[in-house]
Amino acid sequence: MKAVHVDLGEKSYNIYIGEKCLADLPRLLTGVSPDSVSLLVSDELVFSLYGEEVLEILHSAGFKVEAAVIKGGEGCKNLTTLDWLYEQMITRGLDRSSTVFTLGGGVVGDLAGFAAASFMRGIGFIQIPTSLLAQVDSSVGGKTGVNLPLGKNLVGAFYQPGLVLADVSLLNTLAEKEYKTGLAEVIKYGVIWDGTFFDFLETNRERIKARDPKYLIHIVQRCCEIKAEIVSQDEKESGLRALLNLGHTFGHAFEALTGYKQFTHGEAVAIGMVCVARLAEKLGTMTAAEAGRVVDLIQNYGLPVHYGNLPADDIVVRMRMDKKSTAGKIKMVLPTGIGSSEVTAGITEEQIKSVLS
Repeated sequence: MKAVHVDLGEKSYNIYIGEKCLADLPRLLTGVSPDSVSLLVSDELVFSLYGEEVLEILHSAGFKVEAAVIKGGEGCKNLTTLDWLYEQMITRGLDRSSTVFTLGGGVVGDLAGFAAASFMRGIGFIQIPTSLLAQVDSSVGGKTGVNLPLGKNLVGAFYQPGLVLADVSLLNTLAEKEYKTGLAEVIKYGVIWDGTFFDFLETNRERIKARDPKYLIHIVQRCCEIKAEIVSQDEKESGLRALLNLGHTFGHAFEALTGYKQFTHGEAVAIGMVCVARLAEKLGTMTAAEAGRVVDLIQNYGLPVHYGNLPADDIVVRMRMDKKSTAGKIKMVLPTGIGSSEVTAGITEEQIKSVLS
């Protein structure tokens, strides 16, 4: 297995990346108490594929783990499901020495991570991400939370896991649409931070689309390295970490305005990246050729590049409600080339509408 270290002082941890490595989980759990009951949180689909296997691995190693299975999907990432999860934690007998294991994609990780962060003011938390998006992004860095009717991730906490185990063989059963969702976040890392990695994504597109494990391990490792470097310098998004939100201010608006039903998170972010690339081109921070490469790569990986017929005024209103806006002023990440980016404040409505056509 490959290991990526997230350096956060006393909250430091490792991300382990490999193929068919679930059986290695028990030997990594040096901080998990075998005497306290722990909870494995998953969704119905993922649990049907891997839940019993993970439970057997943990039980065979002497850990007391019970399962709590949610329906799944973005519609479950809310306060109602969170309340149900707290009930499971109480009735199963979890205590301050217990651990929450998350087995699933970003919804499971965000929801159960927030439950772990807030139950008894914080208990153990281990991430086993099963989607590409979760392996390269949402399982790393400690962002947890749930959605409210008025916006995405408006309630949550920064709460770091004890470790992350990313087994790329779990991606073989991922639906094509969900796999592409993760590729949007992969592309994001190339745009904001690493032009050489962006080149790699262009050159090896067919291998990556075919889910070649050698290439998957490389892209998961590189994305985690970039995120670990950023998070270690800015855990709570006071500056540098905001770069990870490239395309998200637009994307969250597209998701909310379509009731989280028309686009997956990655699809919305992909369209958002197209918008910011075009905006960066208009503002002169990126050349037309560079913006074109971003759009082409997104299209070549089978991701959407347009949001449909959503009214521009509605999009702007939603963007003003985004938690990254300050005093009603919209700020967002703009690329300054392939492999570099910056947070730009004071983006005007007119500038935003200029790319919403």
